[in-house]
Amino acid sequence: MARSKSTRRKFLRQIGASSFLLSTAALSDLAAQETYERHVLEAPKRISANDKVRIALIGAGIQGHNDLQTALKVPGVELAAACDLYTGRLERLRELHGKDLFVTRDYREILERSDIDAVILATADHWHARIAVDALKKGKHIYCEKPMVQKIKEGLPLVKAWRESGRTMQVGSQGISGLHTQKARELFQAGEIGRINCIEATYDRQSALGAWQYTMPTDGSPETVDWDRYIAGMPKSPYDPKKFFWWRNYREFGTGVAGDLFVHLLTSIHAITGSYGPTMIASTAELSYWKDGRNVPDVMVAVMNYPETPNHPQFQLMIRVNFAAGTGGKNQIRFIGDEGFMEYSGGGVKVQHNIMPKAPGIGGWDALSTYPEAMQQELMKKYNETWSEADRKTPEKPPVEYVVPQGHNPNLEHMNNFMDGVRMNKPVIENPEVGFRAAAPSIACNDSYFKNRIIHWDPVAMKVGK
Repeated sequence: MARSKSTRRKFLRQIGASSFLLSTAALSDLAAQETYERHVLEAPKRISANDKVRIALIGAGIQGHNDLQTALKVPGVELAAACDLYTGRLERLRELHGKDLFVTRDYREILERSDIDAVILATADHWHARIAVDALKKGKHIYCEKPMVQKIKEGLPLVKAWRESGRTMQVGSQGISGLHTQKARELFQAGEIGRINCIEATYDRQSALGAWQYTMPTDGSPETVDWDRYIAGMPKSPYDPKKFFWWRNYREFGTGVAGDLFVHLLTSIHAITGSYGPTMIASTAELSYWKDGRNVPDVMVAVMNYPETPNHPQFQLMIRVNFAAGTGGKNQIRFIGDEGFMEYSGGGVKVQHNIMPKAPGIGGWDALSTYPEAMQQELMKKYNETWSEADRKTPEKPPVEYVVPQGHNPNLEHMNNFMDGVRMNKPVIENPEVGFRAAAPSIACNDSYFKNRIIHWDPVAMKVGK
């Protein structure tokens, strides 16, 4: 009880020192109807940078386009070049950014240019590590989409190349830079939900586009797609438009639902708890609905064991992706402690409390009534002498909600953080060590499923165990 009161006092001091806009609203929760004390988080003011940063885009698909649009919102950032293996995307970039934009199918031409400071790397997963290592050797700063690597064995060599380069590298799980993540970490560290023991994390979807059935171009062919470069280092195979434009659906080129979405959840969980990662990973999965030729599951469930560390108690993680979720799809993490739970999503953080009384209770759904009458009276007398009226009361704390302000953009904050690293050599929030510690357990879920075994992981050394 002493520890609990201390952490609650600490939490109240932190809240009192914070600057929030207050209002009250009645919200509906799946578990119960509650009235939340509502706080709007305050976004930090940014100072415009004067130093120019010239960037190049490598991989101009959906995420590449989005990352580029975000980067160009940062003052002083200019687009100098772009690379993609499909000519239609290069044409589109010239439509958007000028007919004189330098474009190429060969990323090495970009890395050779001395006027390019940084690259956005948003290719299919199987090219991430190769291009990133080459870019670091050429002295480029890198913003690399998640997962940082396609295979666990690629992680440590890339981390080594980054350490030796002296360059800034940011991995793109952008939610880690959100105000909701900062507030959830603050609440967790203040002990607001007591001692954590379990986390439930979901990233569900229910749409064809959400399940990676993207619109195909009308002119995709071996003439417009550099297929040979795409499969470089792999056995020769004929051009397959699905494996190029729907690459997330194939083990050879992507990392499935685990590498694409578990990695987001794990990045946030690690940032909030201060964890380096789990030591045991086991998963099961199925191809339930989207039977379109893909060779990865559309439903995956995994359990992971996080041992006690100086930063957090031991806890268990249950994590799920469902691409045919009749619930409509939801992205949420629920942190469960012995005094309450915290729900974390893109809109903010909610906390509800359920604190057990000091007294253990007696009667009701209990063995007491099965004993002889005299014994029941004796036990009641002893109970009343041991526990005061205050000990028997359930402590109550109001639920609280923290919402992000309108217009808050974690993607832009993440990119700003990267550009600060490029300009001022400041540490970024998701360097390759952070990125790999989220990617490896995610990829291990695929290994567990396809190899039908438990994966042991050393999160500190970042190595697969025996």
